[in-house]
Formats: sequence, structure tokens, C-alpha cells
Amino acid sequence: MTTHRQNGSRAFSQYSNRPPSGSRSGPQQGVNAKAHYQMYVKLAQAAALTGDVVETENCYQHAEHYYRVMKERTG
Repeated sequence: MTTHRQNGSRAFSQYSNRPPSGSRSGPQQGVNAKAHYQMYVKLAQAAALTGDVVETENCYQHAEHYYRVMKERTG
């Protein structure tokens, strides 16, 4: 596994291109939902290649959230 423990939490340096937590809400969320969805799917695929099952599932759950946002906005 390529992750390290820091102060009891996981540090995912290879997944550092995640959006800041504040960018997940507000009017841009619908506009960027597709981009966020695609990004989290790619992150999940990268995590799967490293064998990190927990991070893979986490990223797929985030992708699913943005998929639902896209579907909600398109009707």
C-alpha cells in the first residue's frame, strides 16, 4: 500500500488533485458536476490500480454523488 499514516489519518499524496472542500457546494456545483464526476471516476481507477480498496470505494461514492447531481439538474 502506498499510503502513509499521519496523526492518525490517511495521507493520500497521489490523490492531491481533489477539489477543495468548499468547492463542493454553491451555484457552480451543477456546472462542474460532470467534471467532478469524471475526476472521481479517474481517481477511483487510479486507486484500484494501486490496490487501495478503501480509497477506490471512497472515490466511487463521490462520483456517484456527482452523477446524481447531474441527473437531478437534467431532469
